[in-house]
Amino acid sequence: MSYLYKPRHKPEQSDPAPGRRRIPLVAASAAVLAVAAGLGVAGLEHASSTSTTPAASTVQAADAQALAGEPSTGSPGAHDTPAAPQQQRDAAPATTKAAPAPTSTSASTHSAAPTHTASPTPTIPVQKDLTYQFAWQENYYFCGPAATRIALTAKGLSPSQSEVAQSLGTTVNGTNSSDDTTRALNAYLKTDFYKAHFITGQAATQADIAELKAAVVNAVSQGYAVVANIAGTTTDDAGHSHSYDGGHYLTIVGYRDSGQTVKIADPADAQGVGSYTVSIANMANWIAQRGYSA
Repeated sequence: MSYLYKPRHKPEQSDPAPGRRRIPLVAASAAVLAVAAGLGVAGLEHASSTSTTPAASTVQAADAQALAGEPSTGSPGAHDTPAAPQQQRDAAPATTKAAPAPTSTSASTHSAAPTHTASPTPTIPVQKDLTYQFAWQENYYFCGPAATRIALTAKGLSPSQSEVAQSLGTTVNGTNSSDDTTRALNAYLKTDFYKAHFITGQAATQADIAELKAAVVNAVSQGYAVVANIAGTTTDDAGHSHSYDGGHYLTIVGYRDSGQTVKIADPADAQGVGSYTVSIANMANWIAQRGYSA
């Protein structure tokens, strides 16, 4: 009697083709898991770039980093506290030191600029007389050389009247003008201090008087005598008259009252004294139409 066999379970697939090796089920399962892991990383990266849900993106990025072996930068879980980098743990808290505020520049932080005090103006004496050597004129036309020589002696020079006459160009007609006495004085003293001044009018103006006063004070206060060419008549402070109608030279060797009065050395004084004082106004009018060296 024949027997037909019916298996209780579904028969397995037929064996592979000859030459092929059957893969055990356990090995096949491991291979499938490895492939799935690789596909899962790629899928997670793609989902991270396209997801619009912040929470899902954070979780997916963390899973992707975990699979790639990188530290998570997302929010740590309840049981996962990522360690801070060693450099951050060791670093001391940064402190910013405020730069010092700039100090304002003031006189207290710098040396004071030196102050220059102007030199005081030399005090002009109210009265001054020069020391001089007096000599009468040697002849009637040597008044110019005699007066010029007196002025030179105030500076320590004592040439003869004849020598001074040669320097002045004096003749029997006398000495020409104050230009000559100015030139001779500067030549003897080797200076350019002396200047020729002229009063051209018949009488001196207030400006002429003021100029003469200033010139006398300036010259005498510095040790220089003034040589004046006069003509006519004047009266001195003592009331004596002095008259030279043809013209004459004499020397101013001092002043009083800040120049209001001048002292005269006269080499042809008719009183025989040789010196007297005259007001500055009388002196200026005596010089009118002539000049003086100062």
